[in-house]
Amino acid sequence: MALRKAQEKEYAKSLYIGGGLTQKEIAERVSVTEKTLTKWIKEGKWDNLKKSLLTTKQNQLSFLYDQLDFLNTDISKRDFKVAVGKEADTIIKLTASINRLETETSIGDTVEVARNFIEFVRHQDLELAKTITNFFDVYITAKMK
Repeated sequence: MALRKAQEKEYAKSLYIGGGLTQKEIAERVSVTEKTLTKWIKEGKWDNLKKSLLTTKQNQLSFLYDQLDFLNTDISKRDFKVAVGKEADTIIKLTASINRLETETSIGDTVEVARNFIEFVRHQDLELAKTITNFFDVYITAKMK
């Protein structure tokens, strides 16, 4: 069963940005030509996106926790130690963002875990790694629907 083009493109993007695979391998896994993949990479500026993703999920969480800590420290210095107005709203938004980052798993995260696991298995049993790769591809395709 073929993925819709947008899903194929998103899957290819996730594989490309994650690194570790050649363009030929990505094209084969997504079932598109290398020419199509190259076109997507250029049009979507995936190389720039790949560089920008140096800000990891963990870095973002750390940044959000720092902001929350700053607000809480500022509030604790007052006589009336309660967040009011925009501060309360900001705290709610920060904690919701932190919760979302800590609990949600994106397709990119799933692909990264799959890639790491397959690499681990590859060192033990190459044929099993190929089989697992096929299963992960089917699983990721199903998650994107």
